Amino acid sequence: MPAGRSRERRTSRRSEQRRAAAFALYQSELNTRELDEVFTPDASTFTRALAYAAQDYTPELDALIERHAKGWTLDRIAPLEKAIMRVALLEMLHPDAVPADRPIPAEGAIDEAVETAKTFCGADAPRFVNGILAAVLRETRQNGGSR
Repeated sequence: MPAGRSRERRTSRRSEQRRAAAFALYQSELNTRELDEVFTPDASTFTRALAYAAQDYTPELDALIERHAKGWTLDRIAPLEKAIMRVALLEMLHPDAVPADRPIPAEGAIDEAVETAKTFCGADAPRFVNGILAAVLRETRQNGGSR
């Protein structure tokens, strides 16, 4: 297999694993069940680690979401949108929290979150998700963040 196709397959697989982590967080919150109860049997180590880390950092991530969601309280944001943003924010702000060959660049995390929102959320969700994540990235960089 040509090297480009191998990289494309790995990228696609990681995208699927990120999406699976967001869905696990969403199902856990929506059904008030533990993460262990909502993972599919074939959930990868990366998916599980990402979901657990996002759950561990939820208070910090939610505070950022709420601060940048102008005119919205956290409880008004759809649970799937919150889960998607939590996964992206975790990788943007805490790339060492989940073992990976190479951390995803912040812009890549935003792009993947927006694409997931386009596919699985309402028509306004992609713009909303992009706006919040981009605002957090700007703030992080203005405050001396490296990513």
